[in-house]
Amino acid sequence: MNVVHDLAHWRSQRRPLYVAIGFFDGVHRGHARLIQAAVRLARRHQGEAWVLTFDLHPARILQPSAAPRLLTEQPQKLQALAALGVDGVMVVPFTRALAQLPPQRFLTLLRAGAPTLTHLFVGPNWRFGKNRAGTVDTLCRFARQHHIAVSVARPARHRGDIISSTRVRSALANGDLTGVTAMLGRPFGFKGTVVRGTRLGHKLGYPTANLQPGSAALPPFGIYAVMARADRQLLPAVVSYGVRPTIASDSDPVIELHIFDFDKNLYGKAVEILFVRRLRDEKAFATLAALKSQIARDVRRARRILQGLKLWERIPLHSGKRHTIVRPEHNKERRKNREGSSAA
Repeated sequence: MNVVHDLAHWRSQRRPLYVAIGFFDGVHRGHARLIQAAVRLARRHQGEAWVLTFDLHPARILQPSAAPRLLTEQPQKLQALAALGVDGVMVVPFTRALAQLPPQRFLTLLRAGAPTLTHLFVGPNWRFGKNRAGTVDTLCRFARQHHIAVSVARPARHRGDIISSTRVRSALANGDLTGVTAMLGRPFGFKGTVVRGTRLGHKLGYPTANLQPGSAALPPFGIYAVMARADRQLLPAVVSYGVRPTIASDSDPVIELHIFDFDKNLYGKAVEILFVRRLRDEKAFATLAALKSQIARDVRRARRILQGLKLWERIPLHSGKRHTIVRPEHNKERRKNREGSSAA
């Protein structure tokens, strides 16, 4: 999949362009429906399917204090778009100057930059241009004048209501991972780099890989059954996310990942966590022994949850890369000898 940042790239394009436009945070089921329509038509007419998106959420420029935490940071969004089969993604830098363009001027620049633009795909509430004055009707009038087709996607629904990035963020903030998974069409994921910790998990018999949460949207503090992409494998694990009240009540939240039956060094490596089920709230324990007993119960419960075959089938792998899926280990002796990851 090509990733470019300048509309001028399309000027040399000879095949018809089928372009889906939007910010597409989360790449949820509604986004997928829109983008897959572009892919299908492009394949049918020997064209190319592209996504036009932006490097920043518009609110980051126009209303920084109101900008939401993103469901997918740029690398994860590109990964999700690649999985939908697009030929390329045009990532346009979102600037204040771009935001001030009148709707007609924006469309004129788009048309000039893409001479073979054949078909545009947008959501029903898509707005663009200065003060968000451009609407789907504005787009359709312009498109008719330039012999460009426009498709307006029918919104996807969950529990009777329209799926939106805002609704997914709300469900995530409330810890409704079942709803989040249903609306995204896949488990919610977060990627971070493994850093050194206090090694307390190792001393308790449950070594952890510690990740910095960063600025991405995350579920509430708590303990979670998760899958982890690490060392080119998809591995069952459990995560603690919070301020570790039993130990020191850290002022900054930390993510501690305990991968089952895994003993490789992950320091400095990028690991993706796919949240599957919330197990419990974070809580303080009177002693480290009580904490260790609870961790053992969390691990047993997470193993049971992650054994479902349907779950494994619903987690997409990186596009174009081979990964090994490792199922939860049932052998008690192996579990005893190899529990955990190597980072602490």
